[in-house]
Amino acid sequence: MAKIKSQRQLVSMTKDSSPRQPASEPHSSDSDSSDEESDHLDAVSSRKKRKLSVDFSQEEGDDEDDNQDESDDDDDVDEDGGKMKQPVAKPTFAFNAPSRIKRHPAKGDSERIGKGQPVTDAEMEDAVQSVAQAAGKKRILAPTDQNTTFESLGVEPWLVQSLANLAVKRPTGIQKGCIGEILKGRDCIGGSRTGSGKTIAFAVPILQKYAQDPSAIFAVVLTATRELALQIYEQFKAVSSPHVLKAALIIGGSDMRSQAIALAQRPSIVIATPGRLADHIRSSGEDTICGLRRVKFLVLDEADRLLSSKGPGSMLPHIDECMAVLPPPEDRQTLLFTATVTPEVRALKEMPTRPGKEPVHVCEVDTQVLAIPDSLKQSYIQLTVTHREHFLHEFLLTAANTERSIIIFVNRTSTAQFLHHLLRLLDHRVTSLHSKLRQQQRIDNLGRFRASAARILVATDVASRGLDIPEVSVVVNYDLPRDPDDYIHRVGRTARAGRKGEAVNFVGQRDVELVLAIEKRVGRPMEKWEEEGVNLETRVIRDSLKLVSEKKREALLNIEENREVGGRRKRQKLKLGAE
Repeated sequence: MAKIKSQRQLVSMTKDSSPRQPASEPHSSDSDSSDEESDHLDAVSSRKKRKLSVDFSQEEGDDEDDNQDESDDDDDVDEDGGKMKQPVAKPTFAFNAPSRIKRHPAKGDSERIGKGQPVTDAEMEDAVQSVAQAAGKKRILAPTDQNTTFESLGVEPWLVQSLANLAVKRPTGIQKGCIGEILKGRDCIGGSRTGSGKTIAFAVPILQKYAQDPSAIFAVVLTATRELALQIYEQFKAVSSPHVLKAALIIGGSDMRSQAIALAQRPSIVIATPGRLADHIRSSGEDTICGLRRVKFLVLDEADRLLSSKGPGSMLPHIDECMAVLPPPEDRQTLLFTATVTPEVRALKEMPTRPGKEPVHVCEVDTQVLAIPDSLKQSYIQLTVTHREHFLHEFLLTAANTERSIIIFVNRTSTAQFLHHLLRLLDHRVTSLHSKLRQQQRIDNLGRFRASAARILVATDVASRGLDIPEVSVVVNYDLPRDPDDYIHRVGRTARAGRKGEAVNFVGQRDVELVLAIEKRVGRPMEKWEEEGVNLETRVIRDSLKLVSEKKREALLNIEENREVGGRRKRQKLKLGAE
């Protein structure tokens, strides 16, 4: 590090140099002990004459809900064991595609459902359109190759015009390297840092090939999270304008029956999370499986996450189930895209090919030399874990940050819930995104942040991959990720497409090894966070010790009493038992 001369300098931080606080705080990093957690709960219980049972003991990776969409279905089961009707995703969407494809009449407006009700088809369509409008207003393009055009890559005029309507006039490096080769029929591994236009790199050739030879379930796109799947759907829809194409969005949190109907209607494009598609493969009839057996394209977006075998949250079992019904590798085109090209991703090169098929094309643009862009400023704040929330509150109140759009990343859903309650009580405009939220709430919260109705988003790694959220100024790692590659994905939410951005990392005494590993991976040191005229430690002692501690206790009580953010008690389902 530039300012951290050695590991000893960080470890030398002692409690004597930190503000004193009688009670320990609930913190989500793995370094916290169970004693610290119980101290917090005991402090609250003394106020309410009872002990609170807030769970801060989940495993670090519990936010990766979409790797196990099977378990997501548990949320849709009522107390009697029956499936609750929660239609979320639209079975089939009318998409734009070439004029030779059959046109569909415009869908009329549907009645909006009130807050707290299941998501309808119209609800999902409105959410997608609002995301598209927000992205269109603030779209910032990645650096392009001024000497190359889409026409020179073999892209047909209708797609060139569609891209121009989106202000995409020249290809980025990853698009230049992949589009032409995919159009030639080659399998492809595309590696490029976040914000470089990887979705267009595979969407354009898929749409062009589909226009030339349309068929049912022409392509399957698998990705790691629901939000990213929804974003890919929106981008396919935008690029395929102004013609009509059918697609199905198959994600967790949606009604299984409506999705089964969508698959039975043979959409042209299927965009899915692996767990939910695997559920349909197990439960659907031969009609659905037969359609998947004729797929021409398989895309794995965020391929490093999908193919990772690390930990209990691995998606590989679901990926294997999906692969079992898809055509063999030699009979389809396989496209892998990621910001971090891992050995598992490179293994695609060893897959068998039919005689005469060209070898796998590998295109890596700035994946190793520049894991993060030069426009990203990295810094750290030294603190003790017992005052992490206090430092966060004061950091958000500094003059430079009062109006900026900020994402705060944490490692656990319980921490995300806690910070959402706490920061709202401290009068910050905040929302959250994590796996414990219902699908409609996730869509609403992300929409509020995109529209700047909330300037702070507290999120788990559900939001770290692929999401293109305009104008994020700062990423705060409240908890440092355990994997340096996850750090790259997190900080990739800012400094996108050549813009400036800042990543601020909260560093405790036990985080030194993580910091060193991250610095080694990204190839750049972190600097100590500084702002002229600002001493965060002094501000914490002077302004925040009492206030934040009081609001912390109130936030814990709200969570214990199952209250929504803002203080309202959540509606409880009533179960009438026989007397």
